[in-house]
Amino acid sequence: MSSKDEPRKDRHSNDSPESRGDELDQRLAQLKSRLDDGHKRQRAASGDADTPQNQSNRAGVAQAFRLSSEFIAGVVVGAGIGYLVDTFFGTSPWGMIVFLLLGFAAAVLNVMRAAGMVAESNMRFRPAQELHKQQLEGETDDTAEK
Repeated sequence: MSSKDEPRKDRHSNDSPESRGDELDQRLAQLKSRLDDGHKRQRAASGDADTPQNQSNRAGVAQAFRLSSEFIAGVVVGAGIGYLVDTFFGTSPWGMIVFLLLGFAAAVLNVMRAAGMVAESNMRFRPAQELHKQQLEGETDDTAEK
C-alpha cells in the first residue's frame, strides 16, 4: 500500500472540535492582519491617500477631460453640419471645409471661455430694447452736434 492509498490523517484528529475552531479563528485573524498590512503598504507605495495634492491632481485631470471633450465636440459638430450641407446642396467638399473651420474656431473659443481666458460678453445679457435706446440716443447726439 502506497502513501496515496492510505487514508489521509488529519493532524487534529485527537483534538476536540473546540480547539480546532479556536486554531482556525487564530489563523483567520493572522491572515486578515497580513492582508491589511499588505493593503496599507500598497496604498502607501502608490500614494493613493486623499491628500490635497492628489485632490488637486484629480481636479486638474477632470478639467483637462472637460476641455478636451468640448474641443472635440465643437470640431465634430462643425464637420457634421458641413457633411449635411454637402449632402443636401451638393457643394462637396466646400461645405465640409467651411463648417469644419467654423467648428474648430467655435471649439477654440469654448475652450478658452471654459478655461477663463476669455471674458463673457456683457452685450449678451442686455435686453435688446436697452441697446436700441442707447443707439437712438447716440444718433440724436450726433445730429444735434451738427
